[in-house]
Amino acid sequence: MPSTNGTVAPTSSWGTIPSSDVSRRTFNPIREVLSRPVQPLATVKSSNDPISLSIGDPTVFGNFKAHPVVVDAIEAAVRSYSFNGYPPSVGVPAAREAIAKKYSHPDALLTANDVIMASGCSGAVEMAIGVLCSEGQNILLPRPGFCLYNTIAASRNIEARLYNLLADKSWEIDIAHMESLINKDTAAILINNPSNPCGSNYTKAHLKAILAVCERHKIPLISDEIYADMVFGAQVFTPTATLTATVPVLTVGGLAKQWLVPGWRLGWILVNDRNHAFEHVRQGLFALSTLINGPCAIAQAALPSIFENIPDSYLPDLNKQLETHARILETELSKAPGLEVITPQGAMYIMVKLNIEAFEDIADDADFCHKLKWEENVEILPGECFAYPGTVRLVITPPKDKLHLAAERIAAFCQRHHK
Repeated sequence: MPSTNGTVAPTSSWGTIPSSDVSRRTFNPIREVLSRPVQPLATVKSSNDPISLSIGDPTVFGNFKAHPVVVDAIEAAVRSYSFNGYPPSVGVPAAREAIAKKYSHPDALLTANDVIMASGCSGAVEMAIGVLCSEGQNILLPRPGFCLYNTIAASRNIEARLYNLLADKSWEIDIAHMESLINKDTAAILINNPSNPCGSNYTKAHLKAILAVCERHKIPLISDEIYADMVFGAQVFTPTATLTATVPVLTVGGLAKQWLVPGWRLGWILVNDRNHAFEHVRQGLFALSTLINGPCAIAQAALPSIFENIPDSYLPDLNKQLETHARILETELSKAPGLEVITPQGAMYIMVKLNIEAFEDIADDADFCHKLKWEENVEILPGECFAYPGTVRLVITPPKDKLHLAAERIAAFCQRHHK
């Protein structure tokens, strides 16, 4: 076949190159749902301006901004010219020391050597699952739960066994169900507290019941605490690792949510090592950290100044603002027919149960979200993203006027489709 310059192009014998097994097993339902084209419906498409309550990024609308201390810290790190090179793969020493100091507790002491830096909390979760679970084993994960857990497990050919959370008990774990899923191949249990997508916050008693299961079966725990301390009203957050003297716990966290900088991609793992049970795991984490040679050095360098200089009023003020937003949605959506709002206790989300039978032409949660986006231009996520059909998740961080408007549109949509 002639090419554009007049020469004859060779006939390709390459065929189609297959992707790897790992890549074919990797599937993120949130990204898939958000990338779906909105299919035309018989009803008229809304001309409303779009409102997205789908992605847990508090920076999207500009009403939640990083504190000036955070901005100053990153600027100082850049201008120092001291962090433009490769950091140690496990993390910048000063950052690890600052994290150990901040999160150490008399009942769960930490040193810098107990801190492993990661590329965001999602990277920390991936490392934690990767170091504890081998191909062919299983891990216990929450349902509903953040879908990335399942994505990571599936990509590594690790079976995800989903334990139930109880909506009528503020999304506490069904302990008996969780324990029933354990077998000889169970390598770890993962909990998320406070929770995405549920907005729940567990009591000390409930956390101790979870730890008791780990103790009985000698299974280590991964505690995803990216929303640590982000709780509402009289709620009190308790770090899981402070409640046990025996169960080994990998606590994962990061800067993204509390400090409103998800794009910095800075997370960490706290190795709460009980009786040297994690001696090999610690070595494994050091090895896994070399896969990316450590996260952004500049962001790490800013950490000590952020932790030291952020005012004491910052987090309480942030939590009050988040709670105000949550109550707007809770109050307004509770008036809509066919919806049952589960009161959030923290984090950045509200879960709403759908009474599908109350609607005359809504098939399921995915159909609800699709038609809502088409008719009202409001984007929320269906429960299918979190392995919990019959629900939807809404993000509470848009500005208050946007939340009021979104709630009005959702209520109108529900009224229009209600039997």
